[in-house]
Amino acid sequence: MNLQVILFTVFAVGAVATAVMTITRRNPVSSAMSLVAHFFMLSGLYLTLEAQFVAAVQVLVYAGAIMVLVVFVILLLNLGKEQQVKEKGNMIRMTLGGTGAALMAVLIVLALITQPTGKNALSVNAVQIGTTESIGQNLFTKYLFPFEAVSLLLLAALIGAVILAKRQVKENL
Repeated sequence: MNLQVILFTVFAVGAVATAVMTITRRNPVSSAMSLVAHFFMLSGLYLTLEAQFVAAVQVLVYAGAIMVLVVFVILLLNLGKEQQVKEKGNMIRMTLGGTGAALMAVLIVLALITQPTGKNALSVNAVQIGTTESIGQNLFTKYLFPFEAVSLLLLAALIGAVILAKRQVKENL
């Protein structure tokens, strides 16, 4: 095993762990910080795949700007103490969780014992594909409409969060 495979495995396990932490934390700020760690793990994965520009954008845009926005919305919503919710169906959840864990263990063992075929090797021009020029050329020509659609979707989500927060403030007055 070479260093690239080892780093990819470490970042992949870290990404899964931080993703699980993001959805299992009860405190929203703690969950947001786990999401920041997840973004850094994804950035490391991108670096092992020789996509340097995407890794840098992952850190700058998502771990930086988007997470500031998420924390701002969390604070804007003025979340107080969470209410205790009585969980129902613990047996079903335990069965599904055990089945999922067993399936994950089988997949990990299969990934470790199988021989690589070389079909998943990086393209010979992977370094050229990951450059700023190549990504910019594709983003603003071939993928311009999806890029603008995502920006409008993010704007709508932000406006919706502010409207929900203002409605909650008015009800508390």
